[in-house]
Amino acid sequence: MNEAFSADEAVTRFGLYIGTTCGDSMEPMIRQGRDRVCIGRCSGRLRLYDVPLYRRPSGQLVLHRIVKVLPEEYVTCGDNRRKWERGVTDAMIIGILTGFYREGIFIDCRRSWKYRCYVFFWWRFYWLRLPFLLGRDWLHRRKRYRESGRSDFKPGLFF
Repeated sequence: MNEAFSADEAVTRFGLYIGTTCGDSMEPMIRQGRDRVCIGRCSGRLRLYDVPLYRRPSGQLVLHRIVKVLPEEYVTCGDNRRKWERGVTDAMIIGILTGFYREGIFIDCRRSWKYRCYVFFWWRFYWLRLPFLLGRDWLHRRKRYRESGRSDFKPGLFF
């Protein structure tokens, strides 16, 4: 029997989901369409820098890192993003990233020292990446305005 399951169905039914991702929000750690992620069940409260898979109210599945743990919710952000997302609750969380396959090699998010070093440096030096992310977003916005033929482009970085 060859039956396909969505990520939330697989985690609920089997306790594990293995598949590729769609989107670049977790790059450079997880590369879109190339790396396979392993999502397992989670129990209890998650910790800082865990990577939950959750469903937004719109129905979209999101895999982002926890950057702040609050009493009733989590604040998350993708490794390749600059905006933090508030309001992620335990009820929205489907599972947690337990590891991923990169070029056939499994990287365990709980035991790998290389993964821990990546997380430590990537998030401890977020303030160094922020100007790059702001500039990149500004260039993307400028390109979209030019392609749309609009002439009312405002050069501000923060909107």
